[in-house]
Amino acid sequence: MNYNLPLFRENIKISGVAVSEKAEAALDRFAAMLIETNEKFNLTAITDPDGIAVKHFADSLSPMAVCDFAPGKKVLDIGTGAGFPGMPLLIANPGINLTFMDSTAKKLAFVRNCLDTLGLEAQILNARAEDAGKDGDYRESFDIVISRAVAPLNILCEYALPFVNAGGVFIAMKGAGGKEELEGAKNAIGILGGKIKSETQINLTDGERHLIVIEKTAATPQVYPRAGGKIKKNPL
Repeated sequence: MNYNLPLFRENIKISGVAVSEKAEAALDRFAAMLIETNEKFNLTAITDPDGIAVKHFADSLSPMAVCDFAPGKKVLDIGTGAGFPGMPLLIANPGINLTFMDSTAKKLAFVRNCLDTLGLEAQILNARAEDAGKDGDYRESFDIVISRAVAPLNILCEYALPFVNAGGVFIAMKGAGGKEELEGAKNAIGILGGKIKSETQINLTDGERHLIVIEKTAATPQVYPRAGGKIKKNPL
C-alpha cells in the first residue's frame, strides 16, 4: 500500500466516516500516482504513507461527517491543487457532480490524469475564484462549495460564497485556529449572504481540525467577489 491503511481507518472512524474497500483500493492507486508525479514536479510536500493517510485522505473525507454528499449534488472544490479534498471525496462518493477549480493548469492536468486512470467523471475549471465567481455559468450554482487551507476565512468567504446557491453550503476546512478565524469572519459572512450553520472540531491523530459550515441564506451582492488584490488588502 502507498498509504497507511490501518492509520487511515483509525482516523476516518474518529470522524465517524466510512468508505468501501473499493474506495480504499482507489485511494491507493491515487496515492501511487501522487507519489510518482511528485518526483517530476512539486504537487505536495506530503508523500509519506502516514502523512498521505491522515493529512491527505482522512482529512479530505472529514466533511462527510457534517454534510451529505448525495448523488447528483453539485460540488465545487476551490483551490484543489493536487486534488484535495475533491479527489478523495469523489472516490468515496462517485455520484456527486464535482468541479475541481485551481489557477495552476499543471496541477489540474494531474487531476485530469487521475480521473481518467480511475474511471471517474468530474469537471475541470482552470480559473481564479475571483474571476469565475463573476461568471454566470458558475455563480450561485453549487450545492456544496468546499476549500482547504487556501486563505484566512474572512478572505476565503469572499472567494467561495458567490458560488453557493440558495440553501447550499460552504464548508471551510480549517486547522487549530479555526474558531478564531470564524470570529474574525462573521462580518464577511453576513455581507456575502451567509449564515453560520455549524462549527465542528474533529481531533485526528495528528491534531485538531475545524469544519465550518456556512449556509447561503441570501444572494451575494453583485459587487462581490472583488478583484483579488482588493480582497487581500481590504478584507471584509
